[in-house]
Amino acid sequence: MPKYVTIGYGDEAGYKRTAPGIRDAAHANDDALKRRGALIGIAGSPVQVRNPDATGIRTENAAFLSAPLPVAGFAIIEAADLDEAIRLVSGSPCAVAHGVVEIWPLEGA
Repeated sequence: MPKYVTIGYGDEAGYKRTAPGIRDAAHANDDALKRRGALIGIAGSPVQVRNPDATGIRTENAAFLSAPLPVAGFAIIEAADLDEAIRLVSGSPCAVAHGVVEIWPLEGA
């Protein structure tokens, strides 16, 4: 079955202005995804890694990408196709709490 990497963006302000019942349903949605085998986690602090021309590893404690909302978490899910992946994550906390979820097909997995 195809795999997808999802990136959830959201902030505490959007989360708090979402009705508690909707937030609870969103967490239940994530629990259901976990029971299906999804690997879901909250984003920690990012580290950039570079090794130009294999001359030496350089790291920087910072995000490379920027977005209007902070990265809140990641998941790796399985779905029959992109339409199913969209349906599966559309009820997640970031999707319902004034954030956004990106879905990236994981090719070659």
